[in-house]
Amino acid sequence: MRSILHRTALPAILLAFLAGCTVGPDYQKPPIPTPGQIRGQEGLAEAASLADQAWWEIFADDTLKGLIDEALRNGYDVRLAGWRVEEARAAAGISHAQRWPQVQAGTGWSRGRSSELAVPGARTEDFVDATLGVSWEIDLWGRIRRLNEAARAQYLATEEARRGVLLSLVSDVATTYFQLRELDLELEIARRSAEAFQGTYDLFNRRLETGIASGLETTSAGASLAATRAAIPDLERLIQAQENRLSFLLGRNPGPIPRGNPLADQLLPPEIPAGLPSDLLQRRPDLRAAEQQLVAANAEVGVAVANFFPRISLTGAFGGVAPQVSDLLGDGKAWSIGGGLLTPVFQGKRLGEERRAAEARWEQAKVQYEASVTNAFVEVSTALAAYRKLAEIEGEQARAAASYRQAVDLSNERYLSGLSDYLEVLQAQQQQLVTESSLARTRFDRLASLVQLYKALGGGWHLSSSDWATANIQN
Repeated sequence: MRSILHRTALPAILLAFLAGCTVGPDYQKPPIPTPGQIRGQEGLAEAASLADQAWWEIFADDTLKGLIDEALRNGYDVRLAGWRVEEARAAAGISHAQRWPQVQAGTGWSRGRSSELAVPGARTEDFVDATLGVSWEIDLWGRIRRLNEAARAQYLATEEARRGVLLSLVSDVATTYFQLRELDLELEIARRSAEAFQGTYDLFNRRLETGIASGLETTSAGASLAATRAAIPDLERLIQAQENRLSFLLGRNPGPIPRGNPLADQLLPPEIPAGLPSDLLQRRPDLRAAEQQLVAANAEVGVAVANFFPRISLTGAFGGVAPQVSDLLGDGKAWSIGGGLLTPVFQGKRLGEERRAAEARWEQAKVQYEASVTNAFVEVSTALAAYRKLAEIEGEQARAAASYRQAVDLSNERYLSGLSDYLEVLQAQQQQLVTESSLARTRFDRLASLVQLYKALGGGWHLSSSDWATANIQN
């Protein structure tokens, strides 16, 4: 009895040992140097980060929240990314299926008659055949396991790419909406300025009729009025184009876009915590996707190494041929079982070149990963600097705009008192228009830098794919 156990157990143990052998390098994350502190980050780096907040906690505009939610549910990029994930998941399933025996069944029917010369007394007969075949490649060297590892990594990379699409869509919708509100404000400023220039023109025209003002003053005021009015339809054109662009992001046909808070009332936190630099590698979906591409490239090296070793397969077949279906399991049955070994002998250096190509792809993926990490720190540092410097610029421009508004009032009083000419009034009004428009654009730039920083930090990294779009946003 013991000898029987030895004869049966030893081959089974040996087979299990061989089945657990996987050739090729196991994946090890390459060392990536990270700075102790991101450039532009004030003080010591803290574990807390803007990226820890969900996107609906960043924006205070309820209308914007509704637009982002709509885009995340209906946007074309989101839907495409979802189907790419499904395709990658199916490809991983196809690769995983190679680990199991492949069973195929077939059946057929034929009717025929042999020649009387060849078979005396031949008659017309029906034949039914049925076969059941089994084939299985024994994965001794881990070739199939490496293929599964590569396919799974590609699937996970696609999943991370979908999360990147969600984050990019939030960024695009928010930035486009803020630019729309900036154009609304510029249109409001242009219309207000046109009214002011209209008042100046009417004043000069009345004084011209009474002989107090000159024709030069009146025509100059008319030119300024016309130039300001010309900007209004151009801004209306830009607003419609921006609404159409936003409609596309929402996955709908072109149409009007609802408005929420004015540009000046949009939330801008005074300071933004960037978090620990090392955590950036875990938060950004593009970096996680790049690392999965590394895993896949490493597994493909293992596949190339396994191709140097023999492939062992088992095959089996069971079937039969009989005049009737009921006779298939009688005298007409047949079966076979066997095994095969296919080993490379001479390939003209093909296998060696395939391995070199796989190793080169691994090195490329590693360089791309390192470049992506460095670029991530660059984006965060640039966005941090932009957010802080734009705040300083906006403060100075706000003071300049207030001064020019006061200058317009004073110049009007001086003109009516005869202490200055028309040029002083027009210059003050034009400077006020330019400064207020610049202030609106700077306000937009600050909001855009906030959105860019949230994206660069990998905002919402803790959200699951199903949590990004929610119809029940807590305000």
